[in-house]
Amino acid sequence: MLEPYVKLEIDNKVGYIEFFHPEHNAMPSDNLKKLENTITEAGNNDAIKVIVLKSGGNRTFCAGASFKELIAIDDAEEGKQFFSGFANVINAMRKSPKLIIGRIQGKAVGGGVGLAATTDYCLATKYASIKLSELSIGIGPFVIEPTVSRKIGQTTMSQMAINAEQFFTAEFAKDKNLYADIFDTVEALDKAVKNLAEKLASYNPDALKEMKKVFWKDTGHWDDLLLERAKISGNLVLSDFTKETLKRFK
Repeated sequence: MLEPYVKLEIDNKVGYIEFFHPEHNAMPSDNLKKLENTITEAGNNDAIKVIVLKSGGNRTFCAGASFKELIAIDDAEEGKQFFSGFANVINAMRKSPKLIIGRIQGKAVGGGVGLAATTDYCLATKYASIKLSELSIGIGPFVIEPTVSRKIGQTTMSQMAINAEQFFTAEFAKDKNLYADIFDTVEALDKAVKNLAEKLASYNPDALKEMKKVFWKDTGHWDDLLLERAKISGNLVLSDFTKETLKRFK
């Protein structure tokens, strides 16, 4: 059984952050904390000019929150802390002084869509379909809503949230501006990501930093907003409806 990990590798001034979990790259709290810290570390590393966010494995980028942890939550504060994990990663990405390129090789569900939406430029394969499944299990995509709506628009976000059991294609995601481009193979995706990242790394770092600030203007309140949203999800996960629904995943 492969062990979960988060790792950072630097190549040609590009910091490649890769996360992995054997359960379809679902994100338990400890992996989320490691990812948050690694993003912050890469942002503060002068040897890194651009960051690439990626995951291990082939056909799943990120399955969202860890259902094992969701099932085990038994009080509101524990629930808030769990959902704060994705909030803290999103805020770390938003506040990073470095541009972040997303490399989405496969399906993204729930929080995985949130991660893709928070990258500054996102490339994917044709297998990278997306789904916001939260309403179907009794909660909702509250924490990731601000970043997803910012990227694809509130109308599209609402459509996905309501059709909670439907996977939307990579072509749909590209059409709605989540992905800048899609590729037929992982190899083609990796080549495009590498070329773009290294090109950006050769640009004026001060210009890149200032551009990042412009991209994320008017989001300074997200530190508080996303934690408020985490509290909503943390309460809902304790409801009888959600507890009964989650029993299917034991």
